[in-house]
Parts: sequence; structure tokens; C-alpha cells
Amino acid sequence: MSFPLLTAVAAVPAIGAIATAALPAAKRTAAKWLALLFSLVTFALALVVGFRFDPGAKGPFQLTESHAWISDFGVRYELGVDGIAVALIALTTLLIPFIILAGWHDADPLEEATPNRRWRPTQGFFALILAVEAMVVISFEATDVFLFYIFFEAMLIPMYFLIGGFGDRAGGDGEEQSASRRSYAAVKFLLYNLAGGLIMLAAVIGLYAVTAHQLGTGTFSLQQIVEARAAGKLEISTGTERLLFLGFFFAFAVKAPLWPLHTWLPGAMGESTSPVAVLITAVVDKVGAFAMLRFCLQLFPEASSWATPVILVLALISVLYGALLAVAQRDIKRLIAYASISHFGFIILGIFAMTSQGQSGATLYMVNHGISTAALMLVAGFLISRRGSRLIADFGGVQKVAPVLAGTFLIGGLATLSLPGLAPFVSEFLVLVGTFSRYPVIGIIATLGIVLAALYVLVLYQRTMTGPVKAEVKSMPDLRVRELVVVAPLIALLLFLGVYPKPLTDLVNPAVGHTLSVVDKKDPKPTVQVDAVPGGGRSGHAVRDQDGEAAK
Repeated sequence: MSFPLLTAVAAVPAIGAIATAALPAAKRTAAKWLALLFSLVTFALALVVGFRFDPGAKGPFQLTESHAWISDFGVRYELGVDGIAVALIALTTLLIPFIILAGWHDADPLEEATPNRRWRPTQGFFALILAVEAMVVISFEATDVFLFYIFFEAMLIPMYFLIGGFGDRAGGDGEEQSASRRSYAAVKFLLYNLAGGLIMLAAVIGLYAVTAHQLGTGTFSLQQIVEARAAGKLEISTGTERLLFLGFFFAFAVKAPLWPLHTWLPGAMGESTSPVAVLITAVVDKVGAFAMLRFCLQLFPEASSWATPVILVLALISVLYGALLAVAQRDIKRLIAYASISHFGFIILGIFAMTSQGQSGATLYMVNHGISTAALMLVAGFLISRRGSRLIADFGGVQKVAPVLAGTFLIGGLATLSLPGLAPFVSEFLVLVGTFSRYPVIGIIATLGIVLAALYVLVLYQRTMTGPVKAEVKSMPDLRVRELVVVAPLIALLLFLGVYPKPLTDLVNPAVGHTLSVVDKKDPKPTVQVDAVPGGGRSGHAVRDQDGEAAK
């Protein structure tokens, strides 16, 4: 039996979470280093997965593991990765060590313990981060629908405690008000995502019932269901397929998040510490977008095509709505949260454009958005912790007293607005090209999101970093060594993938091609319509049709 590499990538952070939580209360420093060590080992294993993965190999999944689990109900412990999963596992395991380093002091006990100021358990904080990492990784690996569902829902528990128990205290309203806001944000996060999960559970049960009726034995295996449908052994009626699709999609749209199911995100990110905010939007939320590609499109191809027009409109609203509200924000972290809603709109736009450029761009966007948002939010967290406020109006002239902090903040902001030369530009460009080739009107309108992104990022930088130096920031220190260790690699990745995205595109393109073949979609092809002109000559102009067929 070969070494269960995929299981190991998920098991190491889970073991790390248990070991970190088990340390005595006085061993706070040891807990930090232990959590960091386990996160680095997990990243090393993810690199092994990347090196073992062959983008040119046949078959949808590699490094597969399959074992009987709950045999009476057709549930198996099945893992496998395609290029998209490998890229997102690499992103997750890369970001977790930086999240731990950035939050090095976020769970330290407060200097004075009073009834309104609680001691925060350091061990619990870092153990919860590792637990989230383990559940996210196995969600990317799971090819059994029921196995995926368990961890898709289970990750809500540690996230609830990270938001409600270790939230941001830079609101300036005192501990009691801050605790109230954190509790509200955590409960809202939990209720929204639980509602989506319960609806998905009904759809998961319905899928099992359909397979049991037609195949004789119920199954949750993604690959088995896809192959049975391709062979004509499993035929789901149109109405049933659409209902099942909606059950899955609703849960993923809450987590992604997609307008109008997005309202939990600004509060959750605003009231979390900056590292936990990065964990939410750069790691956990990616599971929703990833699941749309892996499960919605492959399990329900007809329903996906049926729902595409409505989903594209919702994604377009997310792009514009998130960007417009980001422009209006006075809170730095909430601005970044609304910007993320806009970016997730682009990701979902690329997925449901049903073109190779769009889906490749959406996958790259997941990775690049994770890196750029981590860079911007973590630097913003360093800035907020120095000033003790999240309000944009409380800053000014920071670049004169902390030039390195201001410079890294600018690069993170420019990546967020998809400046050419930085990684998000490539993915946003591919999404827009892929969307325009099939839905030109939506593609054109979506470009307004780029203009608005430039507005909210540059205005944010101008108001916080330029102008007269405010008295409260005159003594602000620049980035320290630990903070530079966090930010510098992320900036380097943004630059590298901005000028050389080929390693990522080579990794994800075969998986995108497989997904499109399951949905039975091909890229629209330009055709040439030839018209007669005076003098006997001919002129031609390109014509695109939305089905990829020759124009008559």
C-alpha cells in the first residue's frame, strides 16, 4: 500500500491542533512555535503533493485513496486531487504559517485581568487555526460528496470561536461593546452558513436516493456518479436535477459569498483579528467557489447550464455592489471585506462563463486573491494595531514615519486593483476575456469593477498614508523583522506570478478542460462573414456566436 499522502496533508495540522491545545496554560510561547512547526510540515507535504502530481496524466484525479467507511449507506473515504485542488491546497498551506506569525501576539493575555477584560487562551487560538486548516485541506481533497459535506460544515465550529472569542479590539468602544459586536458577527456567520449547509444536506440525501433507485446501490462517489451519467446508466430527470443543483449551489453561494447571501462577511472580517480575517476570505471562502467547479458543474451539468444566466447576473451585481460599498467605507477592514465580495463576483463570473479562459482565470483568481488579500489585510492589521483604530480618518502621513509599512501596503493595494505586472491582473484579464467571448454585455459591464477598484484602493492609500502627519502616528514604528518575514514572501509571490503565471496555468488547465467536457461546453469560436464590396473584392469581419457554432 502506498503512503497515504493526501491523508497526511490533512492529518498533520489536525494532530498539531490537538498537541497545541494540550499544552499547559503557562506554555504560551511553546504553543506558538509548535503550531508554526506543524504548519510548516503541512506545507512541506503539500509541496510533495505538487511534485508528485502530473498535469499531463490521464484521469480526473491523482494520488487517490479509497476505503470503505459507512458501507451500508454507500459512504466511502475517498480522496483525490486535480490541478485545481493542488493549487488551492498549496495556497492554504502556504498562508497558514504567515497567519500564525502575523497573529503571534493576538491571543496573548491582556496585561490586566478585570471582569470586562478576559485572558485569552493562546493555545486555543493557534489550535483552532490548525483545525480549520485540516478541514479545509480535506474539503479540497474529498471526492465523496458525503465526506466533503462533513468537513464543509465542521469547519464552521472552529471559525465561530475564532471570530467570537478572539476578535478585534481596535473598535474603540470598550471591551463590553467589542464583545457584543464579536458575538453578533460570529452568530450571524454561523447561522448563514448552517442554513446553507442544511439545505445542501437535503440535496445530498436526494442525490443518494436517486443513485440508489437507478444504480441499485446508493453512492456518494463523485467519479462513480459522473461515469454512470456518461455511460447512460444514471439519468436524473430535469426537475430533480435542478432542485438538487439549487441545494448544492445555495450552500456554496453563502460560503463564497455571492450577493445577496454575502451580508455575514463584512461583520465577520471586521470583528476578527486581521489573521483570522485572512483565514476567512483567503482560505475558508475558497471552499465555496471550488465546490461550484467540482460538484455543481460535474454532478449537475444540465442544471448548471440552465441556471447560468441568473448566476451571471448575481455575480455581476456582486462585482459592482461590493466595489461601490468598498468606496463608501470608513473602516479599513470592512473596505477590504467589500472588495473581497467584488472579487468573488469575478471568480463566480469566470466559473459560469463556461469557457476555458473564464474557468482558468477563476481558478487563478482564487489563488491570486488569496495572496493579495493576505498581503493587504495583514499589513492593514499591523497598521491598525499600532494606531488602535480601524477608521481611515484616524490615519494620515504614515508613509513619512513608516515608509516600509506604507510601501508594502501600496503593493498589496495595487494587487487588489489588479495592476498589470502583479498576479491578480492575469486572472482578472482571463475572467473578463472568457466572459466576453460568450456573454459580451456582461463582460463589458463587469469591467466597471476594475475602475471602482482603482478608486477605493487609491483613495484608501491617499487618506491613510499621504498628507500631513497626524499627531497620533508621529511615533508609529515601521515594520519589525517578524512582520517583514510575513509580508515579504507574499509580495514576492505577487510579483513572480504577475510576470510568470505559467506554472499555475499549466497546473489547472487540464482540470478545467475535464470540467468543461463533463458539462459538454466548448469555447465559442470566431467565424468570418464575407461580404461583397464594390469592384468585385471581398471584405471580412469576425463574428462570434454564443454557442460556438459557425454563423450562417
